Amino acid sequence: MMQLDARAHCSFVAPRAAPVKYQVTPVKNCVQPVFHRLPTPRSVWATLEDSDHLDHDLRNESMAKNKRKTSGGRKVEKRFGRRRHVPEIKPGQYSDGMPFDEVQYLECKIILRPNHFTSRKSFFDFAKVMRRPAEGAGVDFSVNGFTDEPLQIREVLFLDTPDFRLYNHAFILRRRIPYRDGFPIGDPEIVFKFRHPDIQKAAEVDVRPNIRGDFRVKFKAEVLPLKDRLGGLRLLYSHNVQFGLSALEEGEHESLDTIVHMLPALASIKRAPGEKVNLVGDTIVEEILQDIGILDFGAGVTAVPNVALWRSRGDHRPLIGEFAFQIKFKRREDLNDQALRRGEAFFLALQDAARDWIALGATKTGVVYRLKGTPPHAHE
Repeated sequence: MMQLDARAHCSFVAPRAAPVKYQVTPVKNCVQPVFHRLPTPRSVWATLEDSDHLDHDLRNESMAKNKRKTSGGRKVEKRFGRRRHVPEIKPGQYSDGMPFDEVQYLECKIILRPNHFTSRKSFFDFAKVMRRPAEGAGVDFSVNGFTDEPLQIREVLFLDTPDFRLYNHAFILRRRIPYRDGFPIGDPEIVFKFRHPDIQKAAEVDVRPNIRGDFRVKFKAEVLPLKDRLGGLRLLYSHNVQFGLSALEEGEHESLDTIVHMLPALASIKRAPGEKVNLVGDTIVEEILQDIGILDFGAGVTAVPNVALWRSRGDHRPLIGEFAFQIKFKRREDLNDQALRRGEAFFLALQDAARDWIALGATKTGVVYRLKGTPPHAHE
């Protein structure tokens, strides 16, 4: 059975004939947007490199091609979908001779408006929205045992230069601290990532830190709805590393020179002597996260979805929400095509069912960076 991360997300290929796609048109003084049917794209077999502008809906024509004959005349299921979601990376090496990292997480998330989340019960209200899309896609979904699961609380803060030099070059630097019963627990975690729509560019960035302690590298294919309409997918590739704050040597951790020494991937960032990083948006984010059930896509592929709310600490102002689940695998060949088809059908149908919840064109990080009204030039 495929190993899965408990804090989940995903992406896939729909098993049904082209679901209806919509364009969102904002209407003044109207809470619910207006949806217009969009034309079907000419081909679903375009490469992932163009995925930021693609809808990955499966067509009847494509379904007809799903079977082919082998040399012995036996029909077998054609492998499809993996190249779009986890394309191959051109072989290469980092400066120390280690091969490029490979994607080992398939993550799916939908950014949500925060106004729906006013209590712990409201997190499970989204679970009710998931039931019909899951049933229609042939995905088993159960909340049994999860209604008693405790909320998870974490403090999240982002560090960058005043002109967002890191974020504008597709880098993200943040610190996370988990809380239990109102008190911080464990070692604060540093997360450094390079996130980009080009998988090759993401793979070629060596995110490994120059520290004495342990660290963990994760390379994820992240799947989100399209920026401007429902019914499709866009992809980002997140190459990140995590390590404990205690792994850092003594020193001035806000110094940009110190940070570049610790994270050599930032060496190309221009900096002035003595320059420091600041707290982005002058805001510490409080993350409230609830696991809400388990999704079973078949073939041993399961995931635990969660819903999270980000709000500013102090005044508890809601910032943004997120629905997410994640599948972990060792090799792209381990991904089961039928499970992927069910997963993508669920993801696309959920966009329609949850249209009143969804915040298009956003990421949680992007929302924090825009708190002071100065939008960055991000690659997201």
